[in-house]
Amino acid sequence: MDKPKKIKVITHSEGETIALAEKLVGVFNKGTIITLTGDLGAGKTHFVKGLALGLGATELVSSPTFTLLNIYETGKLPIYHFDMYRLSSCEEAEELGFNEYFDANTLDGITVVEWPENVKGLISCPHINIEIVKGENERIIYIGREE
Repeated sequence: MDKPKKIKVITHSEGETIALAEKLVGVFNKGTIITLTGDLGAGKTHFVKGLALGLGATELVSSPTFTLLNIYETGKLPIYHFDMYRLSSCEEAEELGFNEYFDANTLDGITVVEWPENVKGLISCPHINIEIVKGENERIIYIGREE
């Protein structure tokens, strides 16, 4: 079986990364789960800022590194923005009660997870994976579906 194809997009600034996410929000709907991978400073939170703008959210979007979860509810759909950087296992996330945000059938908004590799196994349903690779003067963004 062929591996699903990924779309490759190059952005040259934070603003372009935000604008890309703002445009992409039109293809996401209630129950969408997105994983964001990339090094520190790659632009993962800027991508979430674009999603929030595209949905009309008015809250200030920031990295939930220390709170683990930020919820933005003022847009057309709520965004559940996770940062799993400080977690070390799927079990740790489950103990915190995060399971409910990863059931695409009951999710009332969009879940976005930074550092999903730290909680491998938590997301078992199909989802969108967005990998951001930091270059010298650009970001190479790969967008694909994971089963």
